Amino acid sequence: MLKKVQLKMEASTTIRKMISGNRIIVPTYQRAYSWETLSEHSTRKTHTDVFLSDLDEYRRSSAKSPYYFGHFLFEEKEDSLFYVIDGQQRLTTIVIFLSTLFVKLKSLRSLSDDEKESFEGMINRNGKIRFSTVDYDNQLFIDYVIEQTKQNHNGLETESAKRIIYAFDYFVKHLADKDEKYLTRMLEIICKASCTTHPVKNESEAIQMFIFQNNRGKQPSSLEIIKAQFMYNVHLYGGEATGSLLDEVQNRFQKIYRSISSIDYKIDEDDVLVYTLRVYFNSLSEWGPVEKINKKLSEKDSISFIREFSQALADSFEYLKSFFGEDEHKNHAIHSLVTLGGISVACPFIIKAYKFDLDTDTKGKLCTALESLVLRDRLIGTRAEIATRINSVFKEFTKVKPSIQPILDQINMMKTSSNWWEAYWNNTELEKAIQGGVNHSIAKFLLWKYENYLESLQGKSGYKPARYDKIVCPELEHIAPTTEPTVKPHGYDNYDEEFRNQYLNCLGNYLLLSKPHNGSIGNISFPEKHKTYTYLEQQKEIQSLVPENGTWDRHVIGVRKEKIIKFIIDNF
Repeated sequence: MLKKVQLKMEASTTIRKMISGNRIIVPTYQRAYSWETLSEHSTRKTHTDVFLSDLDEYRRSSAKSPYYFGHFLFEEKEDSLFYVIDGQQRLTTIVIFLSTLFVKLKSLRSLSDDEKESFEGMINRNGKIRFSTVDYDNQLFIDYVIEQTKQNHNGLETESAKRIIYAFDYFVKHLADKDEKYLTRMLEIICKASCTTHPVKNESEAIQMFIFQNNRGKQPSSLEIIKAQFMYNVHLYGGEATGSLLDEVQNRFQKIYRSISSIDYKIDEDDVLVYTLRVYFNSLSEWGPVEKINKKLSEKDSISFIREFSQALADSFEYLKSFFGEDEHKNHAIHSLVTLGGISVACPFIIKAYKFDLDTDTKGKLCTALESLVLRDRLIGTRAEIATRINSVFKEFTKVKPSIQPILDQINMMKTSSNWWEAYWNNTELEKAIQGGVNHSIAKFLLWKYENYLESLQGKSGYKPARYDKIVCPELEHIAPTTEPTVKPHGYDNYDEEFRNQYLNCLGNYLLLSKPHNGSIGNISFPEKHKTYTYLEQQKEIQSLVPENGTWDRHVIGVRKEKIIKFIIDNF
């Protein structure tokens, strides 16, 4: 029978002793699993990659002291049951990696008595699972990580669930060719790794500890700080209703984290906190949510504010979950704005549109107008603050007056205004901004929109505009390559100083291609490229501008650039 090992206050212990004999749970009001895993096609270091490389580096070293996994903060709910307050990402990853180690070891041989005791103490003993993640991901965690009864990626409802299986698969792949010596050594390193723990019995003290240590160490997100401060404030001032108020706040944040687990790779949670602040106080000039909220918590009736704002916050995440999810797939105007990205100035308007329950068509019109403003702001790049120019129409956009017409009128006026206050984004400034080189991600967006425009000229009635993701991995091609081909004649203009400086990097020389198409043509002659331009309408346009054995010269580039610029001015 396993010996039950209790967590000790501020104890220096080991990972094995910390987990064994206990049941550790990530409560639903905490963040779900958020660590990223290294992509097959990426060289960027991610959380699980660093986790594994650090362990491997320690294994190769001659270190005498044990590996250190850091500090863990727990709330002790009852005998041997603990809620993780801080450290759940590390602990989840440790358990995932341990599970893959045991799976691989079992495939080679039977576990030794000590290994079996480690497995039953830290992973699963006769169905008694030692670690549980948030409840909406926990069955997937059990099926895929702990028991391996699920072996496919079907039915994954949250981003956090995907991250769990990506981490498990990544570790499994890493261990695939490892021998018994490697596996037993890694198991030993983790079991004997040192850590410090601080279990507290009082939830208020646990929250205080979280706020204290994270204000002095590595900062959590502002959203996590606000959640902890709300709960602590309820403990202080909730009175007889403390229990029900805590349940309410925790339920709100459970809803928030469910939404985050669906959209967090599309938008930053702290940005949503700022947008909610702007909607709640009805001003685009609101910044610094922690400071603003702390000020409200210091005032009378802070409990009412907590209830109202946590509700507003949960609603914002729910609205944006729909906006970036189902609605983005159904509505082309929403899809277009999301594809553009950099839409922070638009999001408070979007939240209001959902809050006021506007119909889909009206939301689409609002998105189209906001898209033109966002695009101009990103292309022109002025230091002038665009939010101050639209703050008045934002304030007037209310439940009582939910019409978007004043917003559309203000944006349209800014496109032609000569008034210095609003003229930073007018057509003249836009045309100046797109004469030369354009940021490649924005150029791809513009050429996708141009592609749909060219499609519409073909008179194909009954066809909707194509989504951006219709093109496989869209890439920006320089028709005349930035490096002159060595083989001549190459079919491009003379690479003199004027051509290099004025024509190579401009919209007239940019073309939208799929990644496979772009990779297949490389730095070849223009006649060879010309033959491949048969897929998109803008590729066919190149064929119509230049005959088969013609030259892609500065005159043709200039003609095409003016066509694209006119399209942009007319449509944005």
